Amino acid sequence: MLKIKINSFFSIIISKLVIRLSKFLFKGGTNFPGKIALKIDKNILETVTKNYNVILITGTNGKTTTTSIIYNMLKDSGKDVITNETGANLKPGITSCFIHNYKFHFSSKEKYAVIEVDEANLKLITQYVNPNIIIVTNLFRDQLDRYGEVYTTLNKIIEGIKNVPLTTLILNGDESLLGDLELPNKKLFFGFDFALNENKIVDTNADAKFCKKCKHSYKYDFITYNHLGKFHCPNCGYKRPDLSFYVDNVLELTTSGSMVTINGFEYYINQSGVYNIYNALAALSTAKALGVDNSIIFNCLKSVKSSFGRQESIEINNKEVKIILVKNPAGYDEALNTLSLDKRKLTLAFLLNDNYADGRDISWIWDVNFEKLSSLNISETIIGGIRLYDMAVRLKTSGINQNDFKLCESYENILKNIESSTGEAIYILATYTAMIDFRKFLHSKGLIQKLW
Repeated sequence: MLKIKINSFFSIIISKLVIRLSKFLFKGGTNFPGKIALKIDKNILETVTKNYNVILITGTNGKTTTTSIIYNMLKDSGKDVITNETGANLKPGITSCFIHNYKFHFSSKEKYAVIEVDEANLKLITQYVNPNIIIVTNLFRDQLDRYGEVYTTLNKIIEGIKNVPLTTLILNGDESLLGDLELPNKKLFFGFDFALNENKIVDTNADAKFCKKCKHSYKYDFITYNHLGKFHCPNCGYKRPDLSFYVDNVLELTTSGSMVTINGFEYYINQSGVYNIYNALAALSTAKALGVDNSIIFNCLKSVKSSFGRQESIEINNKEVKIILVKNPAGYDEALNTLSLDKRKLTLAFLLNDNYADGRDISWIWDVNFEKLSSLNISETIIGGIRLYDMAVRLKTSGINQNDFKLCESYENILKNIESSTGEAIYILATYTAMIDFRKFLHSKGLIQKLW
């Protein structure tokens, strides 16, 4: 049995009991057990993370999907690996995850932990954990009332990295905010070395359009989406760093997935959208750095399944329904771009909440390019959530026919409209708490089997 402090012992035991009780009574409860553990022993993370090779994933978009892919790559390669699969990425949730998997007996087997971390919580985790790798996916405006602008988010992440100067960083090289960081850490960059289109002009509403060194406007050889792409500053010479892992061709983009070549090798990514190519690329970069065999990487990307609420497909009344989490302009625009690949008759559902986890400020919906939906074959537009009327106004101004609007103040009405819809495919675009709550509702109806 491992020797630990008495308060650590009770912290773990009591938290494990609370975890069991929470799962039995509430079918979840991922943060509360961690809060209890931290009350008893504020340093408990240092104890329960010992002997793990820890990989932390942070950034604005793509954390959950990237975490899931890396977890599956390591699992399929025979590693003993854990992850916070429910997406509980604050310090209490991460603490719960490690305590749930903690064993009091010593094991000589090499263990891995692939952990999604909220950007503002990174510094709280790296006070107690020395990760082998930190991945930063991207930086976009998100929850403005909590984070402010992207530079605030960047500074929060850098604060966390400064605690662990020996950790390897795997960074999105197409993210202009992440190049040339004045940190001693080893850095590996991933990105695109292929132009998806001829666009070289960044959109008016894009983030981080100005050089982080001299504030001059960037020039782009190409843009993938929002402000990501191959950039350089014509004034001071700051430019995209050299890429270790790169997409050198995109052979196919569909609503089902993408066929790409990465460093000259062909992969099929079983998730649609350019943003999921980035997620796959971040996961591949990490797996390569950890020595995972390429055949395992290939098979994982080919068979990767959606994390809950992230392009999750379910069936309702013999209709295909896809749930897509949307939480900021950059991610929403990419979701709409993926939607635009679908030429079938569509039913679209928009669920907008303004709870704390969503961000109280919903003005960001006016930066989303809903206007592109006017070219699609939309049969019904279902609108719900706490701020459904704000969403209805935004969609009306974008040119979508308001006569097709179905305004729903309850999940029952949303479900009824989905069941009676005439669309060949149904897409639900929901902010975080709206997605969580609607999935719980569908679970209570037996339409989703696995809640988490």
